[in-house]
Amino acid sequence: MNRCDNCLLVLPLRAGAIAWNVIIAAYSIGGSIVLFLYGSYWFFVYPEWFIYGGIGMAVAAVALVNCLALSNKSYIWTRVCKFLWPILIVVSAVRCIIMIVELDRDQDNIEWECNNGGVQFNSTTSDTSTSTSTSTLPSAFCTSGFSTLRALFIISLLIDLVFQLYSAFLNWRFSKRLEHYSSMKGPFYGGLCFSTFAESTA
Repeated sequence: MNRCDNCLLVLPLRAGAIAWNVIIAAYSIGGSIVLFLYGSYWFFVYPEWFIYGGIGMAVAAVALVNCLALSNKSYIWTRVCKFLWPILIVVSAVRCIIMIVELDRDQDNIEWECNNGGVQFNSTTSDTSTSTSTSTLPSAFCTSGFSTLRALFIISLLIDLVFQLYSAFLNWRFSKRLEHYSSMKGPFYGGLCFSTFAESTA
């Protein structure tokens, strides 16, 4: 039976998967920090911005675990990640939909904040001329307008889903490769043992 070890691989499987997961962890941590700091300016039901940021941190954690599993060629931890990635992808997809809906619903509040020097909108009172917050939203978030902010949210969330899907595929592909080599009986290639053969091909 013919096998395609390199199908849909942009980079070498193991090294490429590690690099891919490092990228996911980096932007997930960065995005979560932004949500923790400024999420209350875009989402007005406590503690939804902490939940969204927490999901990002969970994605980063699994990506880092996946890096370690790939680095150590750990079959057990690649299977753990193989189980976790689909769950996170579904949760992230739901988060993406909810965040977009919430942004559209609260567009007037966000525009009010930008029109009033970045002062946080006080959703607990009908008087929008006052706010209980002493901090302000950085002007950079308001410079390009709500439509651009919304577009950036949508694009970044969709890119995140694509990256997670491809990471799940790479992890699955690597686990299948480990299963394939573990089922083979050595020695191979003039006496080379299984571990040497697997290292040279993974």
